[in-house]
Amino acid sequence: MNISEKLYRRRRLRNAAALALSGCATVFGLFWLLWILWTTLVNGAHALNPALFTHSTPPPGESGGLANALFGSLLISALALAIGAPIGVLAGTWLAEYARRGRLGEFIRFLNDILLSAPSIVLGLFVYALVVKPAGHFSAFAGALALALIVLPIVVRTCDEMLQLVPNAMREAALSLGVPQWKVTVQILWRSARPGIVTGILLALARISGETAPLLFTALNNQYWTAKLDAPMASVPVAIFQFAMSPYEDWHALAWAGALVVTVFVLLLSLAARWYLRRAHVAHD
Repeated sequence: MNISEKLYRRRRLRNAAALALSGCATVFGLFWLLWILWTTLVNGAHALNPALFTHSTPPPGESGGLANALFGSLLISALALAIGAPIGVLAGTWLAEYARRGRLGEFIRFLNDILLSAPSIVLGLFVYALVVKPAGHFSAFAGALALALIVLPIVVRTCDEMLQLVPNAMREAALSLGVPQWKVTVQILWRSARPGIVTGILLALARISGETAPLLFTALNNQYWTAKLDAPMASVPVAIFQFAMSPYEDWHALAWAGALVVTVFVLLLSLAARWYLRRAHVAHD
């Protein structure tokens, strides 16, 4: 056996070992993921009932639901998107169109990556020190602001990358016809990158749907139904945390039901984002 055959056999053995280890790691990760999903499904399905969506969170020892928490989560998440998504799209557009290769653009991208990887509890503590403590009380607006800080870097990164994928020929063709830069951006670039930008916004919504730590420092919780943005407001993640830590079985059941609702919501958002992106690619082709 010559040297080349020995080298080839050695490389094949290394490749087989790497594939085996990768496969084992994949199976290991999928096992725990499926186990978590199955446990959530089994325990949450037993607690699902119409009262979950029609009754507010109960006091200890009484039956109830998560209606006020569901409403609070929807309101806070929608407000967070309304704050973070437009700013993220504008910032991502500036990075892609005006600071693509500049040092300032690279520096801002670096800061955006740091914000993207920052722990959510740190963002919640930051909003607590900036908004909650000076105001003297918790509020739904503070919770939305904390979640908006999570939405912002995701949308900035997505918008920046999607706009950079738009061919330069489209920009040059529009500008050569005398079209103003802002019209090129709004009517051509944003329209071409819209599927990716919308997908990023949906994924950002899925990300903030289960955040608990920022809301503990900002919106806190409320046992009653309220729509006031300047007052504490209930949310599903905080209700799950509170009920799961309690000694009451009824609250444990509500916690599992809330976890199942959040899981299904995030799953549907992820599927909707992938479906929209694939549909846009098919229409473009």
